[in-house]
Amino acid sequence: GIVAVTQPRRVAAISLATRVSDEKKNELGKLVGYTVRFEDLTSDETKIKFLTDGMLLREAIGDPLMHKYSVVILDEAHERTIHTDVLFGVVKAAQKKRKELGKLPLKVIVMSATMDVDLFSQYFNGAPVLYLEGRQHPIQIFYTKQSQSDYLQAALVTVFQIHQEAPYSQDILVFLTGQEEIEAMTKTCRDIAKHL
Repeated sequence: GIVAVTQPRRVAAISLATRVSDEKKNELGKLVGYTVRFEDLTSDETKIKFLTDGMLLREAIGDPLMHKYSVVILDEAHERTIHTDVLFGVVKAAQKKRKELGKLPLKVIVMSATMDVDLFSQYFNGAPVLYLEGRQHPIQIFYTKQSQSDYLQAALVTVFQIHQEAPYSQDILVFLTGQEEIEAMTKTCRDIAKHL
């Protein structure tokens, strides 16, 4: 069967499918594909399918036993969206019904960076819990000496100060509030970098 990997947002589903497809050195839509609202890039060859929670719910309405899936991975479970929470119930019901009917089992994997592990383990009948250590990199956090009225300008100045003082092998991560700010900051950085 197919491995379904759910994501709460379409951008994550598409970018993860693209990355896994690249890592497998396979054309996107073949072995690895994705399905999001208004867009389905899968084929009969697809074995790993990334999709939004909402799309898997929609599929489950037409096929409550989720016959084409052998594994369902519910990623970002800590976000606890309505779709994710409903999906927990739908997947658990499909898992139980398939067992009762003697069909191939539906394996369920719940993944989260931060969540109430015991709650989810109990919900899925005492499912085992695995803790995976992520790669740890040294992180330095810097604060401004005075509060800033224009945090975008302050972030921009700070990025270029660090860029000029730190080794080129180091990275800089700036958190901004949305796509518009990210695009504006990226454009400004590129414009300034041309003159360095």
